[in-house]
Amino acid sequence: MTAHKLIIAGFGGQGILMMGQLIAYAAMSEGREVTWMPSYGPEMRGGTANCSVIVSDKKISSPIILEASTVAAMNQPSLTKFEPILAPGGKLFINISLIKNLPTRNDLEIVSVDANGIAAGLGTDKVSNIVMLGAIVDQTEIVKTESVVAAMEKLMKGDKENLLPLNRKALTAWKNR
Repeated sequence: MTAHKLIIAGFGGQGILMMGQLIAYAAMSEGREVTWMPSYGPEMRGGTANCSVIVSDKKISSPIILEASTVAAMNQPSLTKFEPILAPGGKLFINISLIKNLPTRNDLEIVSVDANGIAAGLGTDKVSNIVMLGAIVDQTEIVKTESVVAAMEKLMKGDKENLLPLNRKALTAWKNR
């Protein structure tokens, strides 16, 4: 396997960093090499947020992604910012719930996900990030779905434990749309 170089981007409050964390934890549980590097604006909620995740079977020399193999854009500014650094033939996941101006490149594999719409169908658009995460895991096979579920169980402890059933549903909701 070559290294998966993934950038996930959106605005603060969309659970962008959690998506990256879940992939990183899942990959570590599978014995893979991982880097996870979060980035967010000073305003946090509502500001821009993105993270870089690299998953590989070999040592990773740098956490910096200059050319991504996969980009997930949860909003229009994220698509505008990160579409240019996606490698030709790379996968571009777009949240068509919030992105109206589609990608300009024709050398990409585009995966359109109605993340907010699917999440709303589950009862709350707060799990739109997990819907998108499910699509990423399904289409890239970067990690196994079961590994993500195990990572969710570790991350969602205490007062967040009641969110597990909904998040499990959201993780596979894209497949069942």
